[in-house]
Amino acid sequence: MKVLITGGLGFIGVNFTKFFLGKYKEDEVVVLDKITYAANRRILDEFKHFSNFKFYKGDIANLEFLEKVFRKEKFDYVVNFAAETSVDKSFLDEATFFKSNVLGVINLASLSLKYNVKRFHQVSTDEIYGDLPLDSKKKFSENDPFNPKNPYALSKAQAEEFLFMYHKVHGLNMTISRSTNNFGRYQASDKLIPLVINRALNNMEIPVFGDGNNIRDWFFVLDHCKAIDLIIKKGKNGEAYNVSSHEPHQNLELIKFILQKLRKKESLIRFVEARKIHDRKYAVDTSKIENELGYRHDYDFEYALDLTIEYYRGK
Repeated sequence: MKVLITGGLGFIGVNFTKFFLGKYKEDEVVVLDKITYAANRRILDEFKHFSNFKFYKGDIANLEFLEKVFRKEKFDYVVNFAAETSVDKSFLDEATFFKSNVLGVINLASLSLKYNVKRFHQVSTDEIYGDLPLDSKKKFSENDPFNPKNPYALSKAQAEEFLFMYHKVHGLNMTISRSTNNFGRYQASDKLIPLVINRALNNMEIPVFGDGNNIRDWFFVLDHCKAIDLIIKKGKNGEAYNVSSHEPHQNLELIKFILQKLRKKESLIRFVEARKIHDRKYAVDTSKIENELGYRHDYDFEYALDLTIEYYRGK
């Protein structure tokens, strides 16, 4: 079997590539990545030691380049992690986000159909649902309507809408996973958990938007990799699956917890002006993947956070 992992040098893509190479030693793995600021360039040397690994540098929005790769490699599976993901940057450069997150997906889907890929999997986000009031008990299910609140989330929602249409009209075999906030090794330094760890270790101020009460549901990246692998292999064609380990924490609470673990003072915290649009709370219902596919996460949140802290402490 041969799998294409797009965005395979990004945070989740790197972890999935390592997961896949370790679990499926007989399969061929091809990683395609544009190598932007979020790419983990150094780990590419580690991957190159695997005889079943191959790398292409390129952009999924470049159809001509992409088709050459598909024509040459003849993939069985395609897993798309390639995306622009920064909410703040999406307000400043909408076109780049829609080029990568929508046009890129259109290119991958059309080529997957043309070259008889057995399954195309799109890695999406729970942000397509919008947010919830802080005191809400609701959890979004896969059947809830999309209500994105920022250009990043809108681009991911539109990519999903295209895939559902393409599946119905052309018969593309595809699945989608909608994940809550990930954390773990290799994450870009501008994301919350690595930002807090790195700044705390260097005794630098830690900015907190607004009152810090916004709630995010944290999901360890290796548990996410396990979920994606399960969906690719056993998920129902044309279906989306929410994935999470249900660890909701207020931003301020999480920051204080990390400071406590690092034995740093809370005086490092500095409250700054809230974003103009800052989603309040995310929460998803994961009963579908649990009941239909038997998914269970492996990692305890605090243990996973300790592993993450040790990684950044050692960098």
